[in-house]
Amino acid sequence: MLDKIKQTFEQKFSSLPILVKSPGRVNLIGEHTDYNDGFVLPAAINRYAYFAIKPNELNDYRLYSYDYGKSFCTHVNSLEPSSETWANYLLGVIDQFAANGKEIPGFDCVFGGDVPIGAGMSSSAAIECGLAYALNHIYDLGYSKMELAKIAQQAEHKYAGVKCGIMDQFASLHGKPNHVLRLDCQTLQYEPFQLDMSHLSLILVNTGVKHSLASSEYNKRRAECTEGVEILKQYKPNINSLRDVDMDLIKHYKCEFNPTVWNRCTYVVEENERVIAACDALKEKDFSKFGNLMYQSHYGLRDKYEVSCHELDRLVEIAETIDGVIGARMMGGGFGGCTINLIENNSIEEFEKSIIANYKTPDNKEPEIIECIIAEGSTLY
Repeated sequence: MLDKIKQTFEQKFSSLPILVKSPGRVNLIGEHTDYNDGFVLPAAINRYAYFAIKPNELNDYRLYSYDYGKSFCTHVNSLEPSSETWANYLLGVIDQFAANGKEIPGFDCVFGGDVPIGAGMSSSAAIECGLAYALNHIYDLGYSKMELAKIAQQAEHKYAGVKCGIMDQFASLHGKPNHVLRLDCQTLQYEPFQLDMSHLSLILVNTGVKHSLASSEYNKRRAECTEGVEILKQYKPNINSLRDVDMDLIKHYKCEFNPTVWNRCTYVVEENERVIAACDALKEKDFSKFGNLMYQSHYGLRDKYEVSCHELDRLVEIAETIDGVIGARMMGGGFGGCTINLIENNSIEEFEKSIIANYKTPDNKEPEIIECIIAEGSTLY
C-alpha cells in the first residue's frame, strides 16, 4: 500500500515525497479509563496509516485520501472544520500546531492505510499521529512524542468532536516491539512491560458492527463519570477524577449515587485495579492470571459500563469454550468493533475454525480475523 500511495503522490504532485507510517493500536486491558485519568495497557500493531508528504511552496494544503479517492484543498489562512469528515483529522492537527504558535506552510499529502475503520484499532489516531509526526520532522518543530500525542488528541477533540483520552495517540507514537506500555493517564508517565509472544498470539475478531466514537453514547459515559466525581467532591474536595477514588471510598458514599452512575464509576475504579494486577501478572509470566483479568474486564464493560453489544458478547462466549484461549474481551469504545484474544499458538487453528463455524457478521459473512504483531510507533519509512 505504501508503494501505491507514493506512486499516487508522484502522479498528482510530480515530486518525490517523504514517507511516514503510523500504527494503529490494541489495548490489552484498561478500557474507558484514559479519560478518567486512569491506567491503560496498549501496544502499537502492524497495521498502519501511511503518508507521502512534501512542502509545496504554495499557500495551500492539498490533501488526497487514497482510501476514499477524494481530494481536499484549503488556503493556509482559511483553516476551519470541513464537511469532509476524513479531512478534519488532518486539518485538526495543523490547527493545533497553529494554536501552539507554529506556522505550517503549504504542503501536499497523500495518505491511506490498512487500519480497519470502526474496528476499535484507532484508525483516527494513526492518521492524526502520522501527520503530526511528519510535520514535526519536516519543519523541525522540536516536539517530543508525548507533546505530539497531546496535539493529536486535541485535534480529535476540536475537529472530530470526540472527547477521547490520550491512550490511542500515545500508543501510536510510543509503540515498542514486543512490549505493552502501561500509561498513567494522570501523570503521563509510562512503563514498558515485555510481553513474551514466543508461544502466544494476539488475534482480533471483527464483529462486522461499525461503531462511531463520536456517538452520543461515548460522550454520555464520560459525562456520567464526571457526575460521579462531582458527587464525591462534595465530601472530598481534593478528588479531581476517578483515578483519585478507591473502592472503599466510593462504597462509603454509595447512597449518593443513582444506579447507573454507580455502575459506571465502580467499573472504572475496578478496571484501574485490573490494569495494575495485569502488569504484575506479566512480571510473573502468569498468563493465566492475565487472561482471567481480560475476561473480567469484558464482563465489567458488558454489565456495568454497558458499552458492549450482542455480537461482541457472542465472540467472547465462543472464545471461552476453546482450549488455549487465555483471555478475551471487547476492545475499544464499544458498540461494535473487535474482540481481542490472547491465544496459545498451537490453538490458533482451532480458534479460527470455531469462530467461523459459530459466528456470522450482521450481513451474514465470515468475520475478519486479524493476527497482530506488536510494532514500533510512528516513524519515517
